[in-house]
Amino acid sequence: MELETVALERTDAPADRPVETLDVRDLGPPEPLRQTLELLADLPDETVLVQRNDRAPQFLYPKLDDRGYARETVETDDAVVTAIWTADVDADAADGTNDADAADGTGDADAIELE
Repeated sequence: MELETVALERTDAPADRPVETLDVRDLGPPEPLRQTLELLADLPDETVLVQRNDRAPQFLYPKLDDRGYARETVETDDAVVTAIWTADVDADAADGTNDADAADGTGDADAIELE
């Protein structure tokens, strides 16, 4: 069984959504943060992003929280795996809004702030 599958089963990430994987284990800061936020901006809301890292992405967590993402991190023997997903995708579909747009207050889901 793949690392991502095993790790995802240990989280509350929705199991019925498509999964995209981003391996940032060999990248130095701030590349894991930058690449993760850029990829999230490009992914459909229903996709769960699985980030493989060599450490817990502490600086990423507040940025995900600000953008309305749910996340859970699991440590394995080979990597630290963080599942990231839009928590209210079904509610958004019903009311026509996008959490990423609302989270940054600009109405632009592609706006990425790296500090």
